[in-house]
Amino acid sequence: MNGVRGETALVIDGKPRRLCLTLGALAEIEGELGCKTLAELDARMRQLSARDLSTVLVALLRGGGETIEPYNVEPGEAARAVADAFVRGLDT
Repeated sequence: MNGVRGETALVIDGKPRRLCLTLGALAEIEGELGCKTLAELDARMRQLSARDLSTVLVALLRGGGETIEPYNVEPGEAARAVADAFVRGLDT
C-alpha cells in the first residue's frame, strides 16, 4: 500500500485489497449519499447505515483501483478501513 497516496488495505476473501480516498471516490460518495457539501458528508459519515457503509466501501475500493464487491467483509473491519482511508486521504 502506498501511504503517501493515502491508501489503506482491507482483506476481502483472504486477499488484501487497496482502498483510497480519491477526488473521484469522494464525489461518488457524496452523490450516492445525497450530500451537497463536505459538511453534509461529514455529518452523514457519523451515522452510516450498513447500506451506506457498503456504498462508501465500494467507492474507496474503486479509488484504490479494485473492482471487487465487498460482500464477505466483517462490518467492524469495513468501518475501521473506511475510517482509516478517510484519515489517510485527508492527511495527504
